[in-house]
Amino acid sequence: MLHHLFSIHGIISLLTLTLLEVILGIDNIVMIVVFASKLPKSEQNRARRIGLLAALVSRIFLLFCISWLLGINTPLFEFLDKSFSIKDIILILGGTFLLIKAVTEIYKNVERPVVNKNPNHNQGKLGVSLIQIVMQILFVDIIFSLDSVMTAVGVTQDIVIMILAVIIAVAVMIIFVDVIGDFIENHPSSKILALAFLVLIGVLLVGEGLGEHMNKAYIYFAMAFSVIIEILNMRYYKKSIKK
Repeated sequence: MLHHLFSIHGIISLLTLTLLEVILGIDNIVMIVVFASKLPKSEQNRARRIGLLAALVSRIFLLFCISWLLGINTPLFEFLDKSFSIKDIILILGGTFLLIKAVTEIYKNVERPVVNKNPNHNQGKLGVSLIQIVMQILFVDIIFSLDSVMTAVGVTQDIVIMILAVIIAVAVMIIFVDVIGDFIENHPSSKILALAFLVLIGVLLVGEGLGEHMNKAYIYFAMAFSVIIEILNMRYYKKSIKK
């Protein structure tokens, strides 16, 4: 098995799958950063890392349960001439949860922003614990892991390559999650943008659960384009202040 890993085909498969896993992990990072922002500043980095490690564990676990995972497309029941499987139900529940969470957070940030008069006070909402946030992240991690694992199976059948690709991808995400998280925390408008991304992802998950298959490339393009516009706006704002 290891000799196959160090072959040309094995190395290409590993690099390709790692890149795909990193791309598929972008929405996972955004979700973790937004959820962790509810905590005090001192606990946010810890929550982000726990969230990504949980994503790693859930992906590896699903890889070892791949035979079960391939069977979750089996229809359980029909409603309005549409068959629903375990995967459909998971996607609908996960997407609905993200939609509710994102829209609620947008409302709180836009209509009822919390203004802290004490500059030394840690950011975060009272009554929200690290355990609560981690449990929410764990739930959504499982949803995002489905796409990740199914992509892995589509690229290679070698379980060692799949696990290595997932580990490397999560390691890359751990390196960049604090940079992304701090950027979102320091720029309120980018937080609203991140929440809007979660709305898009929530709609995508619900749509897929209802049988409407959407190309994720459109979502990633919209995210990339919006981030570029946001960065240009920030640069323009800084220049206007200097003038």
